[in-house]
Amino acid sequence: MHSPAAPTAQRTYKSINFAQKLGLFSEHWTPKVIAEMNNYQFKISKLQGEFVWHCHADTDETFIVLDGQLHIDFRDGQVSIGSGEMFVVPKGIEHKPWSEQEVKLLLIEPKGVLNTGDLGGERTAQNDVWI
Repeated sequence: MHSPAAPTAQRTYKSINFAQKLGLFSEHWTPKVIAEMNNYQFKISKLQGEFVWHCHADTDETFIVLDGQLHIDFRDGQVSIGSGEMFVVPKGIEHKPWSEQEVKLLLIEPKGVLNTGDLGGERTAQNDVWI
């Protein structure tokens, strides 16, 4: 017979609303963590203009576009991702995201991954910022 664990604290069950979270900030290229699952973080971000060439040597990076049109350049091609679409950049592949108009997106990547990957520099956003 199954006996439930003793309650330790009142748990709150609440969905995460992307539009509400995206309304809490305006800066571009600064991913904000909204949830964690195992060792992965779900980050929302707003992008506009060009980012920097970079790669993530040890992990894939998932881009899910919530609103807008994101382009990702590769040394040997390009992909365009529209609202309601996603793309996974394989680990070790150098890429440069960019957009003409503001894009709102969800990133999924392991905890601790910097937005500029192995490059670093002035475009590196503070990591592990929850909103």
